[in-house]
Amino acid sequence: MRSYEAIGAIETFGIVFVLEAADAMCKSADVELLGFENVASGYISVIVRGDVAACKTAVETGVQAVEAMGAEVYSSVVIPSPHIELNKIMNRYRLTTAL
Repeated sequence: MRSYEAIGAIETFGIVFVLEAADAMCKSADVELLGFENVASGYISVIVRGDVAACKTAVETGVQAVEAMGAEVYSSVVIPSPHIELNKIMNRYRLTTAL
């Protein structure tokens, strides 16, 4: 089985907190913002990709940023070596338009 870049994700409530998390994540480490998903009833997840250390740093920093705003992070994860089949899920959330 082949290894691929790590992925990291944070789930919180509301676009403002997700934007803060994504901004902190991208500024703190060399990660690529893959996308986001409005999960349900305002819960939103943001997903990044990079090497394991960068994803760990990004997720930790994103969690701290959300908590510093007084919000709750409902879940966070770093998957160090995701299976290639996870690309099917990641492609669904991939941002396709550039600013």
